[in-house]
Amino acid sequence: MPRLGFVAAFAVLALAACTTAPLRPTGPGPVTTTPGAATALSFSELAGWSQEDHLGALDAFRQGCGVAKAPDLAAVCRKARADRTVDDAGARRFLEANFRPEPVAGQGLLTAYFAPEYEARMSRSAEFSAPMRGKPADLVTLDLSQFEPALAGKKVTGEVEGGQFVPYLDRAAIEASPVDRPLAWMRPEELFFLQIQGSGILVLPDGRRVRAAFAGHNGRPFVGIATAMRDRGLLPDNNTSGDAIRTWLADHRGPEADAIMQLNPRYVFFQTLPDDGKQAVGAAGIPLPAGRAIAVDPSKHAMGELYWLDASAPKLAGAFPAYRRLAVALDVGGAIKGDARADLYTGTGAAAGAEAGRVRHDLRLYRLVPQPQS
Repeated sequence: MPRLGFVAAFAVLALAACTTAPLRPTGPGPVTTTPGAATALSFSELAGWSQEDHLGALDAFRQGCGVAKAPDLAAVCRKARADRTVDDAGARRFLEANFRPEPVAGQGLLTAYFAPEYEARMSRSAEFSAPMRGKPADLVTLDLSQFEPALAGKKVTGEVEGGQFVPYLDRAAIEASPVDRPLAWMRPEELFFLQIQGSGILVLPDGRRVRAAFAGHNGRPFVGIATAMRDRGLLPDNNTSGDAIRTWLADHRGPEADAIMQLNPRYVFFQTLPDDGKQAVGAAGIPLPAGRAIAVDPSKHAMGELYWLDASAPKLAGAFPAYRRLAVALDVGGAIKGDARADLYTGTGAAAGAEAGRVRHDLRLYRLVPQPQS
């Protein structure tokens, strides 16, 4: 679900994330070891480790570790999947025997995202006036590693015009252009949020459910609107949550809201698929375990790696005070950049969205490094 580039979060808007109830690990204060130090920690030094749902964490690792490329992590993955542990104590022993925590340098930021469910229509109306567009035929993405091996993992998106490769249209220009065979019609502010999340479910009047899946983006940088809304006095400093932003946009639907949304030049295109009832699929190509999957910067972290989140000091009203848990790197996001940066996937639907929209916490991140296998 590469958001903002496949699968961002309501909370990402503040700068610009399988259980049904939110996990709320608690524990002592933050670890005093300096992040980035070469010395490995003991698990007892991780704030909240003893309160963790270790079996839930191990199950999430089993689900996601198959995408791991590193031989040592792949070996632990095979061992975990062969292990028959079904209780928390056994899961804790497995994790402590097979990993060691190492701090990631610096203090960072935790945000969150979710897979929304929105009403949609197959024809335009005054309320459902925003077309959900498929990927244009003239949108081109170049893999720069084909031209220079040192640029492996780097891509650029644009179009060919007059024999030159140029940037693609920004949000305002795309929205001003005619639409040919839209996939569906949505409320403008809900389409905007669907583009931030990268995928979601559309619910039609006859009860049919259709999955809106990421198909591409216009290559423009993601720019969050929350800061601009705060600076213009549209929202208070401590209430730039996703719910607050969406409510304001809905209340000011029309040219006023359009002007705010167009501050973000990035535009996401979709494809529609049957709804299989599963969680959203991340960049790693597998369904995301709710509450246990994170989007990371792929230039800093590998898919399938296991991390301990120690996030506290929330910046938004109504947020849970802390998120301390294990999570698997299974996704990426256009606004997720840097070492100590993670976006937590909270699940599907309104409750997951309400939680995701309030996550903006200081983060200390710890990579769980595989122990040598005998």
